[in-house]
Amino acid sequence: MADELSSDFPVEKICNALPIVKSGFYDWKKNPYSKRDESDSILLKDIEEIYSTSKGRFGSPQIVAKLKEEGNNCNHKRVERIMKENNIRSKAAKKFKVTTNSNHDHNISPNLLRRDFNPPAENHVWCSDITYIWTMEGWLYLAVVLDLYSRKVVGWSMSKSMSRHLVIDSFNMAWVNRGEPEGLIYHSDRGSQYASNDLRNLLGKCCVSQSMSRAGDCWDNACAESFFTSLKKEEVWNFCTLCHEYHSDLDVFRVGRSKILK
Repeated sequence: MADELSSDFPVEKICNALPIVKSGFYDWKKNPYSKRDESDSILLKDIEEIYSTSKGRFGSPQIVAKLKEEGNNCNHKRVERIMKENNIRSKAAKKFKVTTNSNHDHNISPNLLRRDFNPPAENHVWCSDITYIWTMEGWLYLAVVLDLYSRKVVGWSMSKSMSRHLVIDSFNMAWVNRGEPEGLIYHSDRGSQYASNDLRNLLGKCCVSQSMSRAGDCWDNACAESFFTSLKKEEVWNFCTLCHEYHSDLDVFRVGRSKILK
């Protein structure tokens, strides 16, 4: 305000009226940005670099953690404020949609997992689930098998149909990759693919105990749901968004399997 009035009135009178110290006004004229503004500007560059490196995945908690790893112990509220002022936010996750159908006449296995998502070692508990992904071949269904100890994908399969063979193929890959482990629990939802006689027979031959979530309770298989959310949020949707920015043809959304699972 003082700077605007200085073109019409003497600086001394303006400073007396506001009141402002005359020397302080001239110091501000030389450097209009405060130390806080300068510090925020430097921090913003660090935030933008971390955000860009994460491909827009990180929100303020992850960015604060990364800053602390780099030796910048800034307050999380300050990071949240700067991100909000500059419209920097993590990509929002899309709503969960059920893919498997639990309305069938197959037998249901008991819930052996009971939400114990922290087994003592690898190959104690595997969990599996199905989702759908847009690819070069159109919409494909993806089944994965996760080792709950490491949260690593140990088996996967893709198909145009959501049949029992989809989950059987993903289990077979995991079974071979992990050297046919003993004492294994295989957990899933109650979908017809997982309750099929073919999968049950296969698990029986491998001496694997089958476990299923309770009816209508997605939290019983939360680890698999979390993996699919991260996969789509961080890779699939991000890739499609980038393509959409540079191409108008809808064919650019047909991403190959290797691109998605890379």
